Amino acid sequence: MGVKTILFSWVGKADLTGATSNGGPGPLMSIIEHKPFDELHLAHNYSENEVEDFNQALLSKYKGKVCFNPVTLTSPIEFAEIYTAADSILKKIKASYPKSDLFLQITSGTPAMSAVSILLGKAKYSTKFIQSSIEQGVQEVDLPFDIAADFIPALVNKRDAELTALLSKNAPDTAEFDNIITQNPDMERLKQRAAIIAARDVPILIHGETGTGKELFAKAIHNSSRRKDRPLLTLNCGAIPKDLIDTTLFGHVKGAFTGATEKATGYFEDADGGTLFLDELGELPLESQVRLLRVLQEGTFSPVGTTAKKSVNVRIIAATHRNLINEVAEGNFREDLFYRLAVGVLDLPPLRERAGDIPIIAEYLLEQHNEKSISDFENDKKLSASAINFISSYPWPGNVRELDATLLRASIWCPSKTIQRSDIESVLITQSSKREDFKSLDVAKGIDINDVVADVCMFYISKALNVTGGNKKRASELLGLKNYQTLNNWIEKYGAS
Repeated sequence: MGVKTILFSWVGKADLTGATSNGGPGPLMSIIEHKPFDELHLAHNYSENEVEDFNQALLSKYKGKVCFNPVTLTSPIEFAEIYTAADSILKKIKASYPKSDLFLQITSGTPAMSAVSILLGKAKYSTKFIQSSIEQGVQEVDLPFDIAADFIPALVNKRDAELTALLSKNAPDTAEFDNIITQNPDMERLKQRAAIIAARDVPILIHGETGTGKELFAKAIHNSSRRKDRPLLTLNCGAIPKDLIDTTLFGHVKGAFTGATEKATGYFEDADGGTLFLDELGELPLESQVRLLRVLQEGTFSPVGTTAKKSVNVRIIAATHRNLINEVAEGNFREDLFYRLAVGVLDLPPLRERAGDIPIIAEYLLEQHNEKSISDFENDKKLSASAINFISSYPWPGNVRELDATLLRASIWCPSKTIQRSDIESVLITQSSKREDFKSLDVAKGIDINDVVADVCMFYISKALNVTGGNKKRASELLGLKNYQTLNNWIEKYGAS
């Protein structure tokens, strides 16, 4: 299957008029008749009655997938609302089809809608533009400027007023956090919070998706704490075989079990006086959580094979990608252990939510790869404006870790000094949607068939409603249901929208 060609457009007055008059089609219909697209994603702020004729005319001529996106605007020239609506739709398109050929139509709707489309297309989503006029017909538009290359560097040098005020207050020195690269105000606040909690000898719980920098924060906290001259040990709780968890954490005495030919210390004893970073704590079994809680409460533990207690002074920094509150509710994580750990809580945002950070992180990572290269040709790679635009709009489900690996692959395989968008796209490793990949689930490991059925139903009900613009009668027909009341029952049962 080739690259999908997708059109995003606002629906304007001229489009509605063109569908009901003999004066010729509106700009949007002209473009659809002129150029083939695999999918249409249309936004409008009209009532259902106002767009009904246009929708019917469109569906009679265009046989591809159409996603209608009705939005509510207080005014058709309200920039902030237009931006929020368009950005949300484009973000979903890019998340579903990261390698799509995305076009923005800039002649329908109000001038404010066109302006916002141009800003989003040039600065965030790296799109192509298309327009239609009576004088010049349908044509692709080459806008002779690049926001990322021409304007963003100047903006980067301006200090955010709110951030400057934050940093000028009596906050602790964050020199140990310099490796956490950000210009995002929310991330800067997190660094400040981490620096504050680092000075207090209390447990810390760091939550975030894989690749968001949980271990980087843990190292910075340790290095700026009073324990910085003592050990910092890292243990991935999800990587320990269940029968070895106790001896890994607490050690064992000679003869404690078959093969224990001599005594061995565990992570707690080795980290005495320092910090123990327990990564993926949510993977720890309940019985091991009990023993971990005892160490936190009493500061003592017993090696496997003996009841003799040892005292230990260790600071715990725990990290997880799981929602531990939900795990507590489901009985998978001890409530008392959660509240013992959740004293200093840091919730790290995914890279896709760190506005403005992706370009500077990418430049930094690429520079690191350049420095490590042993080839003169490979050690001076640069990112083009098109590459920066693309990586800024890509959702990066694997966060910084995925971005780093992708840049390394691109720098290796790129045949020139400048890495283009196509070089990035060619080395991306994409994953299939779980809902669309339900046939590949491993039954041998156990599945919940009810969850699978619910996922499939929610996925296709939502698609049918999108295609029909919310028309439940037509959506019912597309899904093979008897009537729209049956569809309503399914929507209520599975929570589709």
